[in-house]
Order: sequence, then C-alpha cells, then structure tokens
Amino acid sequence: MIISVILFLAAPGVLVGLLCGSVFLASEAARREHLRSRFLLSGAAVTVTGLVPVAVLAWSTHEDNTYYDSLWSLLRAVAAIIGGSLILAGLGPFIPWLLDILRRRTARLSPVVRLAARDVALGGHRTAAPIAVTMVLTACAVVVTSVAVAQSAQGRAWYVPQARHGALLVELVYADAAVVRAALQREVPADSVVQRDNPTHWGHFGLDVEGVRLPDVEDVAPAGFIGDQALLRYLTGNAATPYDEGTAVVVTPHDIDVDTVTIRYSLPTDDDDAADRTKSLPATVVKSPDRQVNEVFIPTTVIRDLGLAPEADSLIVDPSRHRTTAAEQERIERRLVDGAYTFLELGYQAPAAWMGGVAVAVAVALGGALVAGGRAGTGTRSGRTLLRAGGGSAATLRWFAAGRAGWSALCGVVPGAVAGCGIGWLLAWPMTTPNDEDDILLRVSFGTPWWVIAALAIGLPVLAGLIAALPKPPAPHSPGSIT
Repeated sequence: MIISVILFLAAPGVLVGLLCGSVFLASEAARREHLRSRFLLSGAAVTVTGLVPVAVLAWSTHEDNTYYDSLWSLLRAVAAIIGGSLILAGLGPFIPWLLDILRRRTARLSPVVRLAARDVALGGHRTAAPIAVTMVLTACAVVVTSVAVAQSAQGRAWYVPQARHGALLVELVYADAAVVRAALQREVPADSVVQRDNPTHWGHFGLDVEGVRLPDVEDVAPAGFIGDQALLRYLTGNAATPYDEGTAVVVTPHDIDVDTVTIRYSLPTDDDDAADRTKSLPATVVKSPDRQVNEVFIPTTVIRDLGLAPEADSLIVDPSRHRTTAAEQERIERRLVDGAYTFLELGYQAPAAWMGGVAVAVAVALGGALVAGGRAGTGTRSGRTLLRAGGGSAATLRWFAAGRAGWSALCGVVPGAVAGCGIGWLLAWPMTTPNDEDDILLRVSFGTPWWVIAALAIGLPVLAGLIAALPKPPAPHSPGSIT
C-alpha cells in the first residue's frame, strides 16, 4: 500500500519534469547551433528509451487475459506514463531542426507566410521553447483523448446492465419493503412499482433451462426473476404477456425453444449431504424487448408451494410505465430509510472529467504558439521588410503577426499530434487491462480519435492566427498627457 501511494504521488512530478525537459532541450538546441547534432542524437536516445518500455507494455497487455493485481496495475500505469513522457522529452531538440527544414520549403507560399517562417526559424532561440510547449501539450491532449476513447470503448463492451434501460432499481438490504414502496409511490405512479422476490436466504436454489444449447444457458440468470404478473410485465415490456401461476417464462433475445425449466432447491429440514430436490415446470419463451434482458421468470406462488419462504429482494420502477429522471432519483433517495439503495439504469456512462484536462492542455498549447509568434516579431528584420513593402499599414502588421502565430502553432501542433497519436495507441493497451480475477474479458478494437487530431491540426493554427491578427488595444494615456 505504501509503495502504491509513493508511486501515485511521484508519477505526476516525474511527468512534469520530463515534459519541462523537452522544452529545455528545445531551447538549448536552438541556442547552441554548433552542437545541434549532439542534441539530436541525445533526443533520439531519450525517445527510444521511452519507446521501448511503452511498446513492451502494449505487446504484453494486448491479449484477452486477466491482469489482476492492483500493485502491478499501478506499476504498469506509472511505467506507461514515464515512457510516454520520455518519448516527448526526446522530441524537444528536433524543434529547431524542424523549423529550419520547413523554412526552406516555403518558397511557393505567400510572402507573409514565407517571411513569418523565416523569422520564426532564425529566431529559434526565442521561439523553440514556446513551440516545444505547443508540441508537448498537443501531444498530451491527443494521448489523453486516445486513452479516454479506448477506455470508453472497452468499458462499454464490458458493461453489464443491472436493469432495463430507464428503470430505477431499489435494493432492499435491511429495509422493509412496505415502507420503501410507500416512499416510492409518493414520487412515481403506484402501478409502476414492481417487486422482485428472493426465493430463500439459506440453502440452495438454482435453475436449469432444458433443451437449450450453450452459450444461451450461460446467458440466462441462474437464480431467475421471481415475482408476480407485474414483474413479468416489466421483463417483457408488454402488459398483454400471458401469465400463468404454474408456468415459467424465458425472456430472451435469442431464438430458442424451451419447454421445461427445472428448479433445484433444498429445504431447512434437508441434510447437508442430501441431494437437491427438483421441480419441473412447463415453460414458454417471450422475445426480450431489450438485448440485455435474458432472464427466467418464476411465479412467486410456485416458490411458496415448494415450501420456501420468498422475501422481497428489490423494488423496480418499470420504465414502460414511468421513466425515472435523475432528479426523481435524488428525491427518492432523500425519502428512503437506511438499508435501501437506488440505482438508475441509463446504460454505460463514459467518464467526461478528462475533457477538462484536454481543454487546459489545448489552451496552454495555444498560448505557446502566441508567445512564439504574434506581435513579438513585428520589430524583427523580416517584420520591418514587410512593413516597408506594405507601406507600414496596420493591416500588414496584423497579417504578419497572424502568419507568425499560425506558423508557430502549425510547427508545434503537427509533430505533437503525430507523436500523441502513436503514444496514445500504445498506451491504450496497458491502460485498459481487465482487472477481473474471475473472468477473462474480451478486448475490443480502439478507434483513433481522428476528429480531435484534425481539429487540433487545423483549428489551433487558424485560431492562433486570428487572435494574433486582432487589433491591438490603444495604450492608456498617462495622467499628465495632452489629449
């Protein structure tokens, strides 16, 4: 436990330190042009050092397997984060080299862009560091988005609904069913509340669905849904479903034929070593309204006739009669006594907290582009040349500022998006490992968030250019100035 806490607290510091190292290496490589080749070799070595463990982690966790161990899961996550940070740290020295390469490929572009590219490249000692900030933060935004999209896809595939979509489930742990029902009926229509019974709190109870081949039998709940006609109506979503107190109903999305359901149970008077008693019921099949509803319904009267003592297990607000809202769930929770717990089934809800972090990263990346470009370069040689060619107009000044900012953003966003795409794809595997020690959960394919990459690659340079081209606000007059 102590090791886990130390690793959890140390990982963010290591991450920030390595990312700052990328900015520092970019700045030093621009200042010491005579040592640029050494910086490039050092950066490549750092990138490879981070790429190796990340690739090994991706390969070792890509299979449909169980990776259950909280400490090793934490170690994998920390190693993945540090490896990805090393990859980005090693890319810093390549920023000045990239600026020089791109500057030589702008001969066919407009004079404004050509001069802006030249000015940004020749002023690398000022522009390399903020462009590295743009690159690193863009890569982080893409990585976080890629991992979040992968985790959402995996979570959606593994999600097991607890009730029909839109149903409110109230688990009765220690609460009295009559008291909880009265509280529910003060918030929702009385005829929408149905009850599910528990066949017994001791002994053995199970169901065998005869005449059904695997995997359909495994998909059907072994304990069944025990209740009255209202519960059957909830399962089928159809009030006209035939109800017989001596007949079981298999509600399933599968096309199967079932004639008999066998109940295996024991009574308090049975010896521990005695064989289970059996009771065969005639059964019918009803098509499920939702694919996740794959259950066996047993009338409560059958359980009571067997000598068992069914008790209320949970109450359900039938979504066919009333679809509960989140506000109603909150009001119901305030009314309920201790020992009753609610759950509103709305399907898999993908986490959205990561979007705030991505928004901050994009904002800082935009700030780096504006620092590298914008009005800071209007006093340079390229800026003065353009001003003379344009007659010194304010419009020419703004166009040049927009070109510098947009070009700086482009030089940081594109390599950052490419690096983030690769790192995110590799980190998606260790970050989505199943930690269920009992079941081997299938992995799903992870889609690349191309919409985020395209929005950053196109939108951020355009936005940086537009902001830099805005008219400069007039300077305030001093108290003693003459107007």
